[in-house]
Amino acid sequence: MFHQPNINPVIFQIWGPLQIRWYSLLYISGFFVARWILRRLSLEKRFQFSAEDVEQWILWGLVGVVVGARVVYCVVYDPKALMANPLYLFEVYRGGLSFHGGMMGAAAATWLFARSKGMSFLNLIDAVCIASPLGLFLGRIGNFMNGELWGRPTDMPWGVVFRNAGPDPRHPSQLYEGLLEGLFMFILLWSLRKKPFRNGQIGLIFLAGYSLARFSVEFFREPDAHIGYLAAGLTMGQILSLVQLLAAAIIFVVLMPAKGKNSAAR
Repeated sequence: MFHQPNINPVIFQIWGPLQIRWYSLLYISGFFVARWILRRLSLEKRFQFSAEDVEQWILWGLVGVVVGARVVYCVVYDPKALMANPLYLFEVYRGGLSFHGGMMGAAAATWLFARSKGMSFLNLIDAVCIASPLGLFLGRIGNFMNGELWGRPTDMPWGVVFRNAGPDPRHPSQLYEGLLEGLFMFILLWSLRKKPFRNGQIGLIFLAGYSLARFSVEFFREPDAHIGYLAAGLTMGQILSLVQLLAAAIIFVVLMPAKGKNSAAR
């Protein structure tokens, strides 16, 4: 049994609600890692964008992730607070970001960016999906350091006692997610990048892989206290993951271009 590291989640206070937190620092670090990977991919023949395109995309991606993550969290996970106070949407300093929403926001921002530049969206989104998992890994480390999104009680020897979760050891589900959604997905997608996939298929592998990893880890993760268990005993995270997995299957079967046709569709 281990105890959560006694790390203050706030690095330093600026003024009032404005503060620099370890989670925010790790979140932003994910974009620097993604930037480095995208610049590396821009040198490979498969990808049809330049290092300069990467520098321009980073801001679009950052805005898309934060907006998407916050909107989906407020609308799906905490609609009562949003209806009671619409300004709650902008109170990011209080916490509350959805990884599913962040991915949707990043995809939307990438589509808009590719459209504005006359680039192949599917080609670019493949690269973005390869670059994203390490950012997910850093985000989950931030969740662990914050002592949030902890797992269900366990008697396994690696159980962790979290500061705000009572005396019982719990699954470090943040680390499970970081390993599966982050490190494992990155290794898998990086190894597939030179395979003869059509544009968009690596992105679908990421979408399906994240959904399956998140769905599985949710069995070890404590559901949000204000939501609990939903239909068929599933959590909100599992329901969103199933919807995302279904979307990946529909896109693959219905919308992916046929082999030999315009594989660089926009």
